[in-house]
Formats: sequence, structure tokens, C-alpha cells
Amino acid sequence: MADRTIQAGDGDGGVDGIRTFPFPVELSVGGVGMQVGPMGTGRTWHADAPLHRVHRIDFHVVMLFDDGPVRHMIDFAEYEATAGDVLWIRPGQVHRFSPASGYRGTVLTMQPGFLPRDTVEATGLYRYDLPPLLRPDEPRLAAIRAALAQLRREYEDASTLPSALHTSVLRHALTAFLLRLAHLATTSAEAARLTADTTFTLFRQAVERDFATNHSVSAYADALGYSRRTLVRAVRAATGETPKGFIDKRVVLEAKRLLAHTDLPIARVGVAVGFPDAANFSKFFHQHTDMTPAGFRAELR
Repeated sequence: MADRTIQAGDGDGGVDGIRTFPFPVELSVGGVGMQVGPMGTGRTWHADAPLHRVHRIDFHVVMLFDDGPVRHMIDFAEYEATAGDVLWIRPGQVHRFSPASGYRGTVLTMQPGFLPRDTVEATGLYRYDLPPLLRPDEPRLAAIRAALAQLRREYEDASTLPSALHTSVLRHALTAFLLRLAHLATTSAEAARLTADTTFTLFRQAVERDFATNHSVSAYADALGYSRRTLVRAVRAATGETPKGFIDKRVVLEAKRLLAHTDLPIARVGVAVGFPDAANFSKFFHQHTDMTPAGFRAELR
């Protein structure tokens, strides 16, 4: 999964300066709007498009890896793929190849207009919400490899069928492969969502239990057995905010409850929500409410 965010200006002077390159039709066969073959270090979309530079493409790229690890940037997040993994880059996505990685496996490039509209919808070609990095289990990997191998055989066999029929066969073989890939992408996204839901649920329960004594994201992550990065992703997916923001919001809520509904001295309220020092509690409360604890209490009474 994505593990590092890259600034838009890395090496290219900002998003507006990133070039978009078209499908390399001069490398296609018989005008068919797709290519499939082995990955290679010499592959390029255009003479002016060094692949280690950030750029966009107006076509699909699917890479099935035979080796790894390979680090590849997509939409300013860096992904690490290894043998058996699939990277699916969609038109318009910003990406960059890693010059330090050896890309070995099979790559499919495809123009968006090569398939009919109903196939485009069925295969989710423009589901930008789906993850670009896919990790199929062994049965699905075997099926995807077989479908891609069949597509490659049909692509390379330009002599046994008339041109129009060859193109039709290619469309069918490509559709079969993309349907398998789309099913993998959607089920992977659902599995990731369920994992994130479970992670967030456990985090929320832990915060509810321990917020009065524990305000540390790292401590919660360690206690739950997750990396800090995994926890951040899960909480952001569920709430749109960071784990720290979630913890702070719960602490503020409890402080407001105690200030409004009890007569505890403000210093005791601070202690009750994890701030032994009254000054630190007042500073924290003011940062999150634009009011002092005393001001908040006075306004309600």
C-alpha cells in the first residue's frame, strides 16, 4: 500500500508543469489500441518522456510483476510491488518509474477508446477510487496470469486471422482479463475497507477506555499491534481526521461534560482528562474551543 507521500513539485516544478503523454501508437500492431509484452528498461512513451520523471499518460497501464521489490509513484504516493503483485495506472494519474528498480514481468498498455462503453463500465476502467496496487492470492494470481498470457498470445498472432477478426478477438481477450482484474480490485478495496473498519473500531474502543490517561497515537498503535501508518489510514478512512484529532476531540468532549455538569474545580477537571498541570489543560482546551475552561463554564451558567 502507499507508504510515503511525495510533494507535487518533486523534480517537476509543481503539478501544472507535469506533461501528459499519449498512447504510443507507433508501437502498436495493426492499429490496435493496446500493447502487451515484457517489461524492459528501454520502454518509453515518448522520446521526451524520461520515465524517472513525474508525468501523466492518457491510457491505462497494467504491470504484473515477476520480481521485486519495485517502488513506483502514483498520484504522489509511493507503492512497493513485488512478485505476483499488479499495478494498475489509469489515464490522467500522475506517476513516475523508479530508476533504481528492475521492472520484470508483463506490461499491458491500452487506449481508453479501444473497448465499447458497456465493457468500460463493467470493468471499472475509471474507478479511480480503487487501489492501484493489487495483491492477488494464489488462485486469482494463476487465473490473471493465464488470462494475460492468452491476451498476449492473441496480440502477437497477427497472421492466422483477418485483421478485423483479429481485433475482435483481442477485444474479447482483453475484456476477459480486465473483468478478472476489476473483480480483484473491487474485492481488494472491500477487504481493505473491512480491515480499516476493524482497525478503527478497535482504536475507538481503546480511546473510549483510556483517553483520560493516554493521549499518544503511538501508544495506541503499539497496544493494538498496528503500525502508526496503518492506524492513520484506518482512522482517516472512517472519520476523515487523524488519530490525534480523534483523541483530542474525545478529551475535549469529556472536559466539556465535566465543566458543564459538575462543580469540580477546573484543575480537577484537567486531571480527570489526563492533564495533571492546570496550565497545560487550559492551553489545550483553549486551542480546541477558542475558550478558556472558566469561560466555557461561565457561559453555561
